[in-house]
Amino acid sequence: MKKTIRLIAVLLTLVLALSLAACGSKSAGITIAVPNDTTNEARALLLLQDQGIIKLKDGAGITATVMDIAENPHNITFNEVEAAQLPNVLKDVDYAVINSNYAIAAGLNPVKNALALEGSASAYANILCVREGNEDAPLVKALAAALQSQRVADFIAEKYDGSVVSVVAEPTNGFDSSVDYAALAGQTISVAASPAPHAEILAIAKEILAEKDITLDIQEFSDYVIPNNVVEDGTVDANYFQHLPYLEDFNAENGTHIVSVAAIHVEPLGIYGGRQTSLDALK
Repeated sequence: MKKTIRLIAVLLTLVLALSLAACGSKSAGITIAVPNDTTNEARALLLLQDQGIIKLKDGAGITATVMDIAENPHNITFNEVEAAQLPNVLKDVDYAVINSNYAIAAGLNPVKNALALEGSASAYANILCVREGNEDAPLVKALAAALQSQRVADFIAEKYDGSVVSVVAEPTNGFDSSVDYAALAGQTISVAASPAPHAEILAIAKEILAEKDITLDIQEFSDYVIPNNVVEDGTVDANYFQHLPYLEDFNAENGTHIVSVAAIHVEPLGIYGGRQTSLDALK
């Protein structure tokens, strides 16, 4: 009888220990780094919600922040980090939600390395932008036609294999019939862009414009602020690095007057493992 009681006591102790260990592992918390700009942070949180990791308050949408998290069952700590720096902090966190352009630049393959990817939502299509009033400038129209060409669409499909997706429904032959290309011969148009994939895509457009003796000056930037500032002050003619929700938020916060000319591609946001190699810790 005493042996039976002792055995039961041992079993109860073991069950309690295992229960406490399980609770401890859950309460120990997971750290996830997310972009610190409003629109991309909201995208990251919506992706995490889609994966069943958190739940946002009702009505929280494309402007959601960590303050809008209603349920956080895994006691996740969120680190809000400048989007360009997310690949650099990946090793120091359990997970990071990273924009594809920064993931690609850091040597990550969104299709192969991301543990989860958002859908190719058109609301987040990356756009060619200029200062308001310059939308119909011949050089701008020529650049837009080149970026919306079949040649660029084919390059995107072959180069990025699904990690970057063209959103151009009816690709052009690279040229706009309303533009007098002969009058533009010898001229230059400058564009501010992220190194990857934007500058890489622009390199194809540069080849197309060169056929008409137009020079495309591609200026690379690794942040989300300067490309808009240089277009606003007229230093650079156009930029290609952002999606419309980000642009609208930027204009509202900074009093800038930048507008979209054409939607070119979408880059699905992804969840990448840092200290974790799968999403199992969040299940």
